[in-house]
Amino acid sequence: MSVPSEIEKDAHKLYVTWQDGHKSEYLFRYLRENCPCAMCRDEFTGERILDVATIASDLVSQRESVVGHYALAFSFSDGHGAGIYAFEYLREICLCPICDLNSSKNRTSHA
Repeated sequence: MSVPSEIEKDAHKLYVTWQDGHKSEYLFRYLRENCPCAMCRDEFTGERILDVATIASDLVSQRESVVGHYALAFSFSDGHGAGIYAFEYLREICLCPICDLNSSKNRTSHA
């Protein structure tokens, strides 16, 4: 299981250092676009139903909180705060070049 060893933020980004030493950066807008809640994703198909064009480019997180020992929750500046981002999900949506390369390989091998 992916577990953070350190979580930090600045005005527009969340920074996670994972226990294996990997470092991830997430723009808050990117996290909002990928919100896993039922208002943003179809509960059965998992497809995004949120219109990302409606998300402000300057969106920020007003508050972050740890949920149990497995996730983070955010209160975004657009008033949305229903999503719970499991640590495993956060690691899965990491956009760093290493994770992107691994994702590409996994998509190719499963195609």
